[in-house]
Amino acid sequence: MGYANPQSLVSTEWLAQHLNAPDVRVVDASWYMKHLGRDPKAEFKAEHIPGAVYFDIDDIADTDSDLPHMMPSAEKFSSRCRRLGLGDGVRIVIYDGGGCTAAARAWWMFRAFGHDDVSVLDGGLPKWKAENRPLADLPDVPRERHLSARYNTFLVRDVDQVLDNVKRNREQVLDARSAGRFAGTDPEPREGLRSGHIPNSLNLPYQEMFKADGTFKDATGLQAAFDRAGIDMKKPVVTTCGSGVTACVLALGLHLIGHRQTAVYDGSWTEWGGRDDLPISR
Repeated sequence: MGYANPQSLVSTEWLAQHLNAPDVRVVDASWYMKHLGRDPKAEFKAEHIPGAVYFDIDDIADTDSDLPHMMPSAEKFSSRCRRLGLGDGVRIVIYDGGGCTAAARAWWMFRAFGHDDVSVLDGGLPKWKAENRPLADLPDVPRERHLSARYNTFLVRDVDQVLDNVKRNREQVLDARSAGRFAGTDPEPREGLRSGHIPNSLNLPYQEMFKADGTFKDATGLQAAFDRAGIDMKKPVVTTCGSGVTACVLALGLHLIGHRQTAVYDGSWTEWGGRDDLPISR
């Protein structure tokens, strides 16, 4: 694969071999857009990888915010993870039912709170099921575990920082939405949002991180995708999307090939496109 940080991605074969390891914890972070009509909690109850716990990005969030699944406080993140048995001294492997989208968001959250021993299951639950690997339908009862959560602001950008960057252009902004949404020719799936993109930003639909089978491209393929998007690997990158989920897929892709200055704009287009006082381009 040639990744600079191969530890951030594990194969279904690796997880199957380490499923019962005492220092490995499995997390289902499935989340779906409403128009898909899928219930991730119900699906988790029906079937999940044995020993997995459900990580709800809408609950482990700043629920006082009007924006979806914004980053929670370190205290809330630590409390919720402790109840799930996720904490210091364990390797956390995250998957989701869609492949590697919401899993990438949870991966980024753990890193933003100082837990670097975290990986994404390459291909996610679809690949696991396609290989006829074991599934469970009984809830796991985790033992609480301490988590030392320390918020790393270098991995997160807020709206004021992104607006300042529009003027200063110090960081490259990379949008994970589709080309049509980025151009403003296709409607946004969330009502009430303007169409277009953040001025001076670049576009790389998150699907370009994956091969046809839903697993991540190798380092050469990822690098080629970022090159096509016009990314200079020597400069900082801020990823964005609709609500801060698929932006994390791009952040994971950049991390895999060794980019060291990557942050995620947490509010993303739900915030930017929902405000009339912020500039947009089409």
